[in-house]
Amino acid sequence: MSEHPLRQQLHNEIHARPFERVGAPAQVSHQVMLVSPSESQQAFEHLSELLGNLHLPPPAMGSMFHTEQIGPVRLRWERHGEFVSYTFITHEALGPEDPLFERCACDRVSAEWLARIPGQRLCANHVAVMPEGELGCDTLPDFSAVLDIDALVGSDVADGHAQVFTDLRIAPDGFTRFIVLSKAMSARRRGRLVQRLLEIETYRLLSLLTLPVARELTPQLNRYEQDLVSIMDAIGSNGGAEDAEPNRDHKTLDRLTLLASAVEGVYAASHGRFTAANAYYDLVNRRVTELHEKPIFGLQTIGQFLERRLAPAMQTCAWAARRQQALSERVSRCSNLLRTRVEVAMQQQNRSLLASMNRRQFLQLRLQQTVEGLSVAAITYYMASLVGHLFEAAEPWLHIKPKLAEGISIPIIALIVWIALQRMHHRLERASEAR
Repeated sequence: MSEHPLRQQLHNEIHARPFERVGAPAQVSHQVMLVSPSESQQAFEHLSELLGNLHLPPPAMGSMFHTEQIGPVRLRWERHGEFVSYTFITHEALGPEDPLFERCACDRVSAEWLARIPGQRLCANHVAVMPEGELGCDTLPDFSAVLDIDALVGSDVADGHAQVFTDLRIAPDGFTRFIVLSKAMSARRRGRLVQRLLEIETYRLLSLLTLPVARELTPQLNRYEQDLVSIMDAIGSNGGAEDAEPNRDHKTLDRLTLLASAVEGVYAASHGRFTAANAYYDLVNRRVTELHEKPIFGLQTIGQFLERRLAPAMQTCAWAARRQQALSERVSRCSNLLRTRVEVAMQQQNRSLLASMNRRQFLQLRLQQTVEGLSVAAITYYMASLVGHLFEAAEPWLHIKPKLAEGISIPIIALIVWIALQRMHHRLERASEAR
């Protein structure tokens, strides 16, 4: 029995990128770097450099995922299509006097190595995970030292087994902060919760990368739509003489072709970004749903906050994409309309040209018939003259007057010449039909 060569790879895909075990207390630092294809390879080599310096086994060549324990920190490295993520997890407990986020998980790794990570940082988060009993949950905990209370959002998550608080703002250290108060739950489930929070922020920012593109497209689309209206007015107008109409339509078609080229160029440049935004936004909604949020303390939940701000931004992107698609379709319809008009004008020109050719051919036929009549007369004259000369020479023997013989031969010669011309016409017609 033969197996499909991709069976193992496809089967193991469901086990790829497993969730990390996260205890309580724990500190998690997460960074997402936007990378080009060359920078993605540099990120792999950069990771290999870190592990080599620490005498740890390097990741497999071409690996898209790698985890390693580096002293007290667990490093989780993931490579995706357009970004690379770094997650640092440590379970070192804070001292009673240590404020939250004073010392984070990524601080345990070489600062020089962190500074040289390839790519551009798009997303950075700190997550502090602690047992619920440390702060208590009967009243809203006081997070004013680390979070903006005016922007605080929070909710019960994981079916009431944990609470999450955040202000979704970038702190002075460049990181967004999350606080997770965890009840008794398994480390795997706690890891899934933290991973979902990190993915919500990651995919939220990745989807929002399309918003500036949509805003930049708006004035371009306005200009293209105005150009299209101008072209449609030119198509609908009847001004100009009939002989100038085809030239005017060709000029309009040139304008429309340039507009179509510009619209399709913009569409090709931005379509991938709009498609990615839809995919990332769908992932955000899925991860929010998986949190199983319930409101607490009168705060907005994470899902409610994102719905208020992220959904309008995504609607703006979707509107720009639909507008772009509609403009492309309108330009295509306009092109078809104008091409049809040009083709009709060309057909009218062809009909006029054929009518003119028919008239000229008729005149040529008439002229040919006139020439043929003159030819019959000329040939008859010369042949009759030859007959007259012949009878003039033979008069002593035939005793027929030459002029009489010449006169009698004229109708006979004319009839013979005419019949010969008619037979020649019939042969030419049959030859033409045979072709």
